[in-house]
Amino acid sequence: MARGDLARVVREASWVVNAVPGFLGYRVLSELVALGKNVVDISFMPEDPRALDGEAKAKKLLVAVDCGVAPGLSHLVLGYWYARAAKLERFTCYVGGLPKERVLPWEYKAPFSPVDVLEEYTRPARLRRNGAVLMLPAMAEPELVYIPEVGTLEAFLTDGMRTALETVPIPHMEEKTLRYPGYREKILLLKASGLLDGEPVEVSGVEVSPLSVTAKALAKAWQFAENEADLTVMVLKAEGFFAGERQERSLFLYDSFDPATGLSSMARSTGFTATAVLRALVAGYHREPGVLVPEVLGQNADLTRFVVSSLRERGLAIRAEDL
Repeated sequence: MARGDLARVVREASWVVNAVPGFLGYRVLSELVALGKNVVDISFMPEDPRALDGEAKAKKLLVAVDCGVAPGLSHLVLGYWYARAAKLERFTCYVGGLPKERVLPWEYKAPFSPVDVLEEYTRPARLRRNGAVLMLPAMAEPELVYIPEVGTLEAFLTDGMRTALETVPIPHMEEKTLRYPGYREKILLLKASGLLDGEPVEVSGVEVSPLSVTAKALAKAWQFAENEADLTVMVLKAEGFFAGERQERSLFLYDSFDPATGLSSMARSTGFTATAVLRALVAGYHREPGVLVPEVLGQNADLTRFVVSSLRERGLAIRAEDL
């Protein structure tokens, strides 16, 4: 979409939700800021959106980024716990979107752009341990995690901590993606075969990217059928000192396809979080302009409670000790 086209589409809007694929995210967000629009963004762009902070502040815009389920709700809760703890020491996010029915060979389908999914498997995972930021290979350190509503899943490192690595100075934080056991080995085979490489190669005189070809091929294999049921699950765990003693905190989220509306669980959990953040900002829970990251917004307890309450009203199952 050209900038002129975007301007026409959003002309009457004071707020815009940016939900394009990640590789388009920063370009669209920067154009929306240039057009003077307040934004809630769920594009999960590889660039750092905080580069637009000065312009957003100068135009008195609220630009909330990474406002999906993870990053998004995950980071809001991280900020909430961080602000309430005397000392927060550890935070782990386990999250995944999956088809309810396991169908070979992949036992997986993509609830959003396959390119974005595959990029999560090639981008190094940034995390913090013992106070130091580390970069480990994506999909490293697999472990089995049992979740009663789903069964045994396999978790592996992915690059989901985003800006929290700089904004929330706790010694240990990491994100792990959840998939059905066996899926990880298939992706690693694609990587070892060079089929996830981004650099173009020549095929019959034409330069093509193996990653783009793989994403195109998998788009069909990973496509949900109409009204096919999916699920989204997220487990957040934290350890630290609350009220003068060492305690643990946890949050569990589970959602599934809604046959009444035809909405997938990933659309519900991601979209409803974004719109809840938007409504919280419109309602004045946060007024300071600029590029707003969720782990900082989450330190506003009233805003975080508003978002969690909104999701529960939409039917998402959320269990947490203090929310």
